[in-house]
Amino acid sequence: MKAFENLEVWWVTGAQLLYGGDAVVAVDAHSKEMVDGLNNSGNLPIKVVYKGTANSSKEVEAVMKAANNDEKCVGIITWMHTFSPAKMWIHGLQQLRKPLLHLHTQYNAEIPWDTMDMDFMNLNQSAHGDREFGHICARMRLRRKVVVGYWKDEATQKKIAVWSRVAAAWADAQDMLILRFGDQMNNVAVTDGDKVDAELRMGYHVDYCPVSELMEHYKKVTDAQVDELVKVYFNSYTHAPELEQSGTEGYISVWNAAKAELALRSILTAKGAKGFTTNFDDLGTQDINDPKFVGFDQIPGLASQRLMAEGYGFGAEGDWKSAALYRTLWYMSQGLNGGCSFLEDYTLNFNGAESSILQAHMLEVCPLIAEERPRLEVHFLGIGIRKAQTARLVFTSKPGAGITATVVDMGNRFRLIVNDVECIKSKPLPKLPVASALWIPMPNFEVGAGAWILAGGTHHSCFSYDITPEYWEDYAEMAGIEMVRIDKDTTMQGFKKELQLNEIYYMLNKALV
Repeated sequence: MKAFENLEVWWVTGAQLLYGGDAVVAVDAHSKEMVDGLNNSGNLPIKVVYKGTANSSKEVEAVMKAANNDEKCVGIITWMHTFSPAKMWIHGLQQLRKPLLHLHTQYNAEIPWDTMDMDFMNLNQSAHGDREFGHICARMRLRRKVVVGYWKDEATQKKIAVWSRVAAAWADAQDMLILRFGDQMNNVAVTDGDKVDAELRMGYHVDYCPVSELMEHYKKVTDAQVDELVKVYFNSYTHAPELEQSGTEGYISVWNAAKAELALRSILTAKGAKGFTTNFDDLGTQDINDPKFVGFDQIPGLASQRLMAEGYGFGAEGDWKSAALYRTLWYMSQGLNGGCSFLEDYTLNFNGAESSILQAHMLEVCPLIAEERPRLEVHFLGIGIRKAQTARLVFTSKPGAGITATVVDMGNRFRLIVNDVECIKSKPLPKLPVASALWIPMPNFEVGAGAWILAGGTHHSCFSYDITPEYWEDYAEMAGIEMVRIDKDTTMQGFKKELQLNEIYYMLNKALV
């Protein structure tokens, strides 16, 4: 898969020299065959690279240090082919800074009942060795994923594939820069949080960037560049023919949107940023009638939509946590076909069993989730410091099951909230010309929305048709953050108890530290 072609997952087999050199040679041959089988299965998005058997503490430590220092390596898979005494793994595991997957499998699928002898037993001791390794990981309180299953089975391979994608996104987050153009919306609590702790926990860095600095890039955009991008717009999206009439109000709005996109691309590229936030109260020079005015005519919604589709993280009103989470979501779902987007709970539709939540935003919803080809439209937007006509892509989302997630700062930890949802067909919205999705949160509107609110969930979330809860479980494990899931089996009573127990756990954990 091209998206991950420069990345690797390393496979390290645990063994020891107790059983003799011939046994180690056989272990090595089996490991190579298994790694080749995984790579040829077509189920893994990232190449697995066999790094040999580790037969001593020094060998374990050497491979773990090498993994840390290799930018291509996004994680380690360990498997104990034979009994590998776990004390030899302590120093190496203390060094490891990459995600860890412990695969509990066996070279042979079935026991060879008629021929099995002690030589076979000595060579095939995963049932023994993996428990020894599991013990030391538990004793060391290591965060890791444990996958149990035969290595040739598709179900086992798909679990490894999920972890591989999340490990790649985790690696991407470790040098992720989010730019905040302007501050957040005043007095909003849920989009704020501890940026220092976020960097400690999840790796990404958040910088304030004055809109005046963005405007320096805006000034350098040439008319020729804008004209070329406007052509791309008209070729890519359905639109009213009159939008193409140069000099009209509609054409000018589209032209301004293209210039805003080029300016954003320029500064994001110059700073090496992977995501950004905007604020409708900070768009450049305040007075649009000032002869020296330099600024956006309205919030750059079309630019945000298109940049999200290419993988840039985005959060509205300064929401840097959503910007970072969206980038991670997009990164780990590369090559999958469903699509993902930043979304906001907009308004409620009470309709019995079909009660649902309309998801939209002022302008910024990613076209990757569109059911049909998006339509380029220009309409008035009367919010924020500017009240003006502005361009945007208008569409409705595809029906189908999906997952939405958000991260909130609880003061003593970050909480990842995940909700299974079902997108349904919405009625036309002729007077609300924005992109939208309509969904029923699982298990139903009352419990789904109620549990989300009880958990402190934001009005912003990151949605995907492709990502399953397993992806978010692996992410939370790598980050060492709390995760709660709201699904078809959730009850309010059970969910309240889970939140209460989690609160006790994290309070005690903080006290012990």
